[in-house]
Formats: sequence, structure tokens, C-alpha cells
Amino acid sequence: MQPKTRLHSFLLGDMGKRFQRIHDLVGLVHALYAPELAEAWDNVGLQVGDPGAALERVMVSLDPCLAAVHAAHSAGAQALVTHHPLLFSPLKKLTPDDPVGEIVWTAVQSGVAIISAHTNLDSAADGLNSWLADCLGLTQTLPLQPAAGNYLKLVVFVPTGYEEAVAEALFAAGAGEIGNYAGCSFRSCGEGTFRPGEGSKPFIGKVGQSETVAEIRLEMIVPRGRLARVLEKMLKAHPYEEVAYDLIPLQKESPGVGMGRIGRLEQELTLDDFVAQIKASLGCQSVRVSGLSTRPIRKVAVCGGAGAGLLRTAHRQGADVLVTGDVKYHEARQAEDLGIVLVDAGHFATERLMIGQMSEVLRQSALGRGWDIVVEEYSGEHDPFRIY
Repeated sequence: MQPKTRLHSFLLGDMGKRFQRIHDLVGLVHALYAPELAEAWDNVGLQVGDPGAALERVMVSLDPCLAAVHAAHSAGAQALVTHHPLLFSPLKKLTPDDPVGEIVWTAVQSGVAIISAHTNLDSAADGLNSWLADCLGLTQTLPLQPAAGNYLKLVVFVPTGYEEAVAEALFAAGAGEIGNYAGCSFRSCGEGTFRPGEGSKPFIGKVGQSETVAEIRLEMIVPRGRLARVLEKMLKAHPYEEVAYDLIPLQKESPGVGMGRIGRLEQELTLDDFVAQIKASLGCQSVRVSGLSTRPIRKVAVCGGAGAGLLRTAHRQGADVLVTGDVKYHEARQAEDLGIVLVDAGHFATERLMIGQMSEVLRQSALGRGWDIVVEEYSGEHDPFRIY
């Protein structure tokens, strides 16, 4: 029996198992929280690190702070998954004497990759705002501001008899999914005409001769984020040398996807009782409240982080209160004018539940994929504001 080489040991490990890699984790995070859901100004995904590095342990934190990177390294983690991105704009220099540069420098030297899921996590159907709504006891929740779906309709023309092979390749690549239904397509029969030119190698017909062929028009929906893979698989499965296909933009909404959430409490509460419930649920010492009202609280809108920009949307949808963070003076005045209660529970308090929730999602997803990785939660973060 040949002894193991170092490469063999790296790929298979001491127990004969294959290590996961950083790019596997990035792919998992993107599958759970599609990057196309992120706002245009945002920067999500792999921020720092080697995609090909082996992965055995992951740590989750809210912020990519220096202390979290040190904690990940001390715990033996090769990746730090965060909510807030480390990099928003291009760096002009990368030196340890710059706050961001020091984090990048330390992460690279420590072998800790940094991966961010930010506004894509906020908008996802089972993301941060859904977790926040559940934490506050809301039921019948819907996105406060639904996101227009980033979908295309793919139409491809396939010679009769080959439509199943092409369709299966498209389904396997992620096309043809509508809500909880997979393998969705529409097919119609017709005739295609063509005349192969010089230098062509036609699958049907001869160079220089006009042909009429029975074809199937195959249609299905494709999320824009999966388009490259879908087209790659389609072209590989299609028998024609030159494939005729159309891509049609759609305005279809993604079910359950969007910024914020709005729902109902199980029973009406006074404002005082609801504020007490917020403090207990989120573990915050205090909240700021504007737009005081004597009306009972039943319909509630939430948006983790800085979501006061959704105040008018919450009001239009009949919310009694909007719970968010980072409320400014003029937004508080606007709440008074609109007659809606605005509760500022703080950016940190409305988002820190991400650590536990994301950790559990990654654990269950890794288990479902047969990955042997450990997911840990960073417990050293605190609200940067102190109440005196």
C-alpha cells in the first residue's frame, strides 16, 4: 500500500474524509441568501481569504471586528461569517496602522476568511427580519416592502426528441422553480428553419441546403443569479451547434422576499406593555419612542438595523408601530405627524439575534450536506452605546 502524500492527506484528512473548503461555505451562504437580493451599494460574499483553503470550523459574529477575528483564530476557525461587511469601498492602502487594514492584515495572517451576508440576509424569506418578527411574537408576517423578483424567462428551441434531456439539464441547474414547485416548464410544437453555412457542422441537414425541422419551444423561469450556470448546462445538453434561445426580463415578485416585515401580535397590547415586551425579547436596556399613542398595539412592522426609511410604508399598510434602530430626529417628528408609533430599539439590539440564528442555519445546512464542520457563536460583542 502506498503511503499517503501530503496532498492526499490535505484532500482526504487523517480519517479518509474530504475536507470542505472556504468556497463551499461561500456557496452555501449564497444559496441560502442570494447575493442578488443585496442592495446595489452593498458588498456581500467573500471579503477576505483563500477560497481553496480547507474548512473545519466556522465562527459567526455580527461585526467583522478585530476581536472577532482573534476569537475565530483562537477557536481554530478558518472562517468568520458576519452580517456587516468589512469592505464597502476600495482600499487605497493595506497597512496594519489603518483600522480596516489591520483587520484584513490580521485575518490573512491568521488564515481566517471573512464572509458577509448583509442586505441579502435582511431581505431573504427566512432572514434577519423574519427572525426579528418571530422574536417579537408576530404572526401572519409578510415583507413590509416586497422585492421585485430578479427573474428571466428562458425560451429555447429544441429538436423534437431532445426536449427532455435539455429540460432535465435546465432543472438540475436551478431553472423552472416557482414557489414550492420544481420542474415547471411550458412546451409547444412548431417548425424551425435554417440553412447551414460554410464551416458549419450541422446536427441536422447539410451545408448549403435549407432545412425545416420539427422543434419544441421550451419555456421556463430562471433566477438571474443562476443564469450563467443554467446557460452553461443548456448549451452542453443541446444537440445543435448554434442554439437559438431568448431571455425575457420579468417583474415577478419573489415570495416572502423583501425588506422589513409586518404582522400581528397574538393579542392587543398597550404601548407600555409592548415596549416592555420589546426590551425583554431583544435584551436591550432602553428604547426610544416617538409618536406616543393611547391606541392598542396589534399590527406591527419591524426592520432590523436602520429601517426608519420604511416609516411611510409601514403607515400605509396600517401598522400601529414600527420597530427599528438608528432613528433620527426628523424621522421621529415624521412619526408624530403620521400618527404612528416609532420605536428605536437600537441597531445592535435589533440585529444581534443574527448570531444565534445564522449559526443554527449553518449547522443544519452543513448536516444536511454531510459536512463535518463545527459552527461556533462569537459572544464577545456588545452595543457600542452605553446608557447613563
